[in-house]
Amino acid sequence: MNIDTRRRTFLASSIATGAGLTLLPSGTLAAGNDKLNIALIGAYGRGRQHHHDLKTQNVVALCDVHGECMAMAAKEFPSAAQYTDWRKCLERKDLDAVVICTPDHHHAFISIWAMNRGLHVYCEKPLGDCVAEARAVREVYLKNKHKLATQHGTQRHALPNFDRVAEMIKGGAIGELKDVHTWGNRTHDKTAYLPATGAPPANIDWEQWIGPTQFHAYNPDYFDLKPGRGCLKWNMYDDFGSWQIGDMGSHTMDLAWNAIDADRPTKIKAFGDAVNPDVCPSELTAIFTMPANDWRDEIRLAWYQGGPRPKSPNSAIDLEKIGHGAMFKGSKGVLIADFNNRILVPLGKETGMDYYTPPKEPRAPIGGFMHQWFNACKGDLKTDCDFDYAGRMIETLMLGLAAHRAGKELTYDAKAGVVTNEPAANAFLSKTYRKGWELNG
Repeated sequence: MNIDTRRRTFLASSIATGAGLTLLPSGTLAAGNDKLNIALIGAYGRGRQHHHDLKTQNVVALCDVHGECMAMAAKEFPSAAQYTDWRKCLERKDLDAVVICTPDHHHAFISIWAMNRGLHVYCEKPLGDCVAEARAVREVYLKNKHKLATQHGTQRHALPNFDRVAEMIKGGAIGELKDVHTWGNRTHDKTAYLPATGAPPANIDWEQWIGPTQFHAYNPDYFDLKPGRGCLKWNMYDDFGSWQIGDMGSHTMDLAWNAIDADRPTKIKAFGDAVNPDVCPSELTAIFTMPANDWRDEIRLAWYQGGPRPKSPNSAIDLEKIGHGAMFKGSKGVLIADFNNRILVPLGKETGMDYYTPPKEPRAPIGGFMHQWFNACKGDLKTDCDFDYAGRMIETLMLGLAAHRAGKELTYDAKAGVVTNEPAANAFLSKTYRKGWELNG
């Protein structure tokens, strides 16, 4: 039925003794009696991972540019209408919500178009491919938050360790927070867009795959129909993605973002591979100066990808063995975490923790991440990773890429969304789209 939208934790035991911790069991929030009418835009990759959850609702439309992917999804949702152009899909009048699992360069467009049509939105990460896109999605959401539920596809956020880390940081387990380091270990060796190989096969709508971004000729190596690997074929190319700072960086930074109550940075500097207009850097270090809030002072927040890591606080802990992790440094200790586990390293000669009292009632698991969004669509509209929270985080990460391209430390006015000390760097905050494509459509 069509619902009236107006009423509605990380160290393996091999690297540190006692590092592994037991996770709380996850569960699913109770679903409402009504089912949402949903369009799944991007039926394979992450879209395929959502099939199980989506079967609890009504998937009335599928949209994908690849015939093979569409055929696989149609077997799961045989009654759903099929589209290759998401703009036509969004014209349907029976939709309540959309789930967006397309290549990254479509994310902001579809999210904004859907919200402008009164639809709830679940969008895979990253929410935008540049600073301007992240800001635009957040702005449209804030205008509609009284009637729409949104969720950014950082599904690891539902793991109990995210809340345990936040409780420890905010509760003073490491004393006063000084700085935070996050990292990922993936690399790439691409140097230019792939060469043309002739016309695409009849079952691939290449024009729609390119969509709003600058045109590049078809090459089959942009595709990989192995589950979970497709994005690693194209998201290092600048017109299609942001590489790891926007990919796994969305997940790992979320572990930190959830704990530090951050807004946007005031200063950004970055260094790594030489700037290449075709591809995002494989190796990158981005350092953000985050303003103080009501419980902590100004801190430094860093992201590392492609090799670099922060220095370990203890020789017994090898950070190289943590593929995607975060380290919080405080006045009394250091907390190191990945998505599932955490370890606290006291500083100085004192090893006791008499100064820290764990919460008497830790937050209960949120249950299924997508089901939290389903329930929000039908109820209070509240999710953990709405487009306000996610928009600020992705805006920050994309500023890291902008600073790398500028080659200088940038001073940023978050309210205005402009670089104030190097005006030329503002060109790196946005992208140019093909004629006929409007971001705020």
